[in-house]
Amino acid sequence: MSINTTQFKHVSYLWDEAKAAELAGDEVALLIYRSNLLGADLRLTNYGGGNTSCKVMAKDPLTGQETEVMWVKGSGGDLGSIKKSGLAALYVDRLRSLKNIYRGVEHEDEMVELFNHCIFDLSSKAPSIDTPLHGFLPFAHIDHLHPDAAIAIAAAKDGKQITQDLFGGTIGWVEWKKPGFELGLQLKACLDENPGIRGIMLGSHGLFTWGDTAYESYINTLEVIEKCAEYLEANYGKKGPVFGGQKIQSLNETARKAQAAKLAPILRGFTSSKTLMIGHFTDDARVLEFINSNDLERLAPLGTSCPDHFLRTKISPLVLELAPDEDLSDVAAIKERLAPAFEAYRKMYEDYYDTCKHPNSPAIRDANPVIILYPGVGLFSFSKDKQTARVAAEFYTNAINVMKGAEAVSEYTSLPRQEAFNIEYWLLEEAKLQRMPKPKALSGRIALITGSAGGIGKAIAKKFVAEGAVVILNDMNAERLESAAEEFKGLYGKDSYATAVMDVTKEDQILAAMDTAALAFGGVDIIVNNAGLSISKSIADHTEKDWDLLYDVLVKGQFFVTQAAVAVMKKQATGGDIINIVSKNALVSGPNNAGYGSAKAAQLHLSRLNAAELGADKIRVNVVNPDAVISDSNIWAGGWAEGRAKAYGITVAELPAYYAKRTLLNEIILPHDIANACFAFTGGLLAKSTGNVLNVDGGVAMGFVR
Repeated sequence: MSINTTQFKHVSYLWDEAKAAELAGDEVALLIYRSNLLGADLRLTNYGGGNTSCKVMAKDPLTGQETEVMWVKGSGGDLGSIKKSGLAALYVDRLRSLKNIYRGVEHEDEMVELFNHCIFDLSSKAPSIDTPLHGFLPFAHIDHLHPDAAIAIAAAKDGKQITQDLFGGTIGWVEWKKPGFELGLQLKACLDENPGIRGIMLGSHGLFTWGDTAYESYINTLEVIEKCAEYLEANYGKKGPVFGGQKIQSLNETARKAQAAKLAPILRGFTSSKTLMIGHFTDDARVLEFINSNDLERLAPLGTSCPDHFLRTKISPLVLELAPDEDLSDVAAIKERLAPAFEAYRKMYEDYYDTCKHPNSPAIRDANPVIILYPGVGLFSFSKDKQTARVAAEFYTNAINVMKGAEAVSEYTSLPRQEAFNIEYWLLEEAKLQRMPKPKALSGRIALITGSAGGIGKAIAKKFVAEGAVVILNDMNAERLESAAEEFKGLYGKDSYATAVMDVTKEDQILAAMDTAALAFGGVDIIVNNAGLSISKSIADHTEKDWDLLYDVLVKGQFFVTQAAVAVMKKQATGGDIINIVSKNALVSGPNNAGYGSAKAAQLHLSRLNAAELGADKIRVNVVNPDAVISDSNIWAGGWAEGRAKAYGITVAELPAYYAKRTLLNEIILPHDIANACFAFTGGLLAKSTGNVLNVDGGVAMGFVR
């Protein structure tokens, strides 16, 4: 089958006939293929949104008879990446027979537990709340998506009439109803009243489309969404300027990023009043068009319409009353300006909760805003982790698209507050939240480890990410940094890290790395001063260049990275951790080590001095003293290994065993041993410790702190 793909301008036609032919005869595989294609186009549905299904005949393992089975996206998961393990499989006849015991809309939540009695494949995913929406419709393949273009019509004041006129009666309409058993029955009733329709628009919510085959469902879905998008496109600007025209002008991109980097840690501090949050920033053109407009003041407080949107963005955003080019240098003054806005937002959210709550509603959640709009600059989002913050920003961008479309063809309408509350504090939604994994020890923390593209630094970064943190990988070697970034992307995903080329002797690169942290994540909580080098020479052979390099990297580098980080931490006012990777050599005297050893001693005492000064700000400063970490360490490149071997009268090959034998535990020290020590300081159990030294050297008696 071939199709003129040029007919699609607002959606992506991704169907590969050769790939589909390989899957012919396996309807479940074709369902997964179709789902992945739909999920790959964010104009069709966003991360985690929407669901798809297919119905097939299969042999009942209990009776041996052929029976109809529905495979449908299970609870959670994302269409773009879903696999068979993410699908639920249910007996269709059992699911439909639940209508016989349904007690009415007041009791529909109790039906969810009964879905478990309909499961066909016991190893499949738990069924979602949308299961009956697919089960009660007779079609072999069904797509339920949240495309901006369709929701714009669904959320328009005249949405029902527009749908009727645009599709000539071939798309049905069901008024807003919370997802669940009742909505499934309403979809079936709509189909019974309108036989032959190709889909159903859900008021304020989204779209249902279908087909007899996976391909027919896919193409039907694309065609309906394309038609909606074409209609909106033809109407932009007809009633008047989009969003009432532009009220203010954006700063240029460089200035926007600079302003956002200055403000992000302050905003993060406010939004982290209950729990540390991770931030995200975007100055996408669609965002700027909205936040710079005359209609921002009218539309922003209305909130979003689609449940998938406001579950991630909260009921409405906080709009900052700051000029785009506001002078942000006086942090105290800016905080004083912003504090009332955050207090008012929290009060608004608490009033919303108190007004709408039911006797059995879950306790109020964090009242801080998720979405913060800064006209002329961009959108900030804050949530429990980077992915959730990024996805919230994407969903609010979807909401902007919906408002833009609805306003172009009619008038945008949001969900009534009570309906929104009933979704946000739905007991079934709360149960889903309670099933989520508990936060890890470093969840919500942002760490910058200098020299983290290899050796000890990379081991620390890996440990921190594994424990829930996000990291700013950095190195003075761009190729080495790029390689580390690829490794982290493969291991932990794109939301676990950001990168910055940084030489700790260059102030502009230090400040740029802090800006990277602010733009990528909202600020910084943990600094590990790890970058270093070693030069082993006798007093006679030491040059001024050697001396200056050691002190510039080890002492000045540690100080100026700490200085820049502290400025960010004080903006946040949430405390922080600074860990300095020093050395046994800060305490132990040895031959051919005057420059390195004395620089390490300076690092150690500088740590104590900083701990004494920063304690009032709840910023802890501690030291880890390694020794002889040879594996994957830059320190052992060049002439250092040869120099130490010469000093001890042994060969380079004998160094690891030599170092191990001189320890009390007779152990070789590895990078992950140092990483574990850093985690010990930051993981929460030593939250009241500062100014400490932790030796990780296998036990070198001369290095004991006295």
